[in-house]
Amino acid sequence: MIDLSREAGVWTVTINRPDKANSLTHAMLTELAEIMEEAQSARAVILTGTGKVFSAGADLEEARAGLATSDIWERLSGAVAALPGLSIAALNGTLAGGAMGMALACDLRIAVPGAKFFYPVMKLGFLPQPSDPARMTALVGPARTKLILMGGQKITSDEALSFGLIDRIVSGEELLDQARELTLDTVAAAPEIAQGIKGMCGAEKLD
Repeated sequence: MIDLSREAGVWTVTINRPDKANSLTHAMLTELAEIMEEAQSARAVILTGTGKVFSAGADLEEARAGLATSDIWERLSGAVAALPGLSIAALNGTLAGGAMGMALACDLRIAVPGAKFFYPVMKLGFLPQPSDPARMTALVGPARTKLILMGGQKITSDEALSFGLIDRIVSGEELLDQARELTLDTVAAAPEIAQGIKGMCGAEKLD
């Protein structure tokens, strides 16, 4: 349910469980984390999904059994954040719940026009994963982070773009092409230059 393709230094990782809105099991999250940990050699990584939803978050049955509070989410987002190359979340649709973490950890986020963004963790009686609020606050500020996490608001793609939660709205037909185009300069550059620029743009400070 996780597909991986590698071409010219670009790894494309696809969540492929459209019949379940790409909801994530522990096995899927572990596979994603392992891929991201292995992708230290990649020049760029594109993270996307199949169907009309990027991911609805945790698989409901596994969430009830403890997945909602597992540290596997933090392992995954940490591995994404540690990638030395350019990381792009190509959001083919709605992004919900704990799945938000891996997208927040990417360098760039592009999304289709109909995507919605929400993280109803408080309503469900859980805290968000530890690094997610800090990463979201770095993008959209503390008040808008509280709007999403405490106000329980579903954010449209237009609002997400104006907030800074995503960087560009792209039609579904062009989504992956746009993501690949964004990787071209990074792939063409010397690795140490690309990594140097990424470092100069600011290392994460989540504590």
